[in-house]
Amino acid sequence: MAMRKLAGACCVAALAYAAVSAAAPAQARAVVDIAIGVAPPPLRVEHAGVRAGYVWAPGYWHWNGAHHVWIGGRWVVARPGYRYVGARWVRIGPDWHFRHAHWVRL
Repeated sequence: MAMRKLAGACCVAALAYAAVSAAAPAQARAVVDIAIGVAPPPLRVEHAGVRAGYVWAPGYWHWNGAHHVWIGGRWVVARPGYRYVGARWVRIGPDWHFRHAHWVRL
């Protein structure tokens, strides 16, 4: 009888852990819209060249809460069948909104 209670308790604990674990990735993908009234400075010119199997992720201006900070470009592994869209700022009305880098299926 004690073994059945222990098995039942373990089953409940395992189900609770599975529910929490399944919810965690959804939280990790949360999108936060950053909107500020300060325009980013002009983009910096970066010379990347060509590298087989990679695409260049251009640099962008990051807002640190007080001012813009330049984040330099980098190489990312290419994804066949996708196009890379770099991070950027978009003006919507009086505010500037940050758009994260992402892949678009071709």
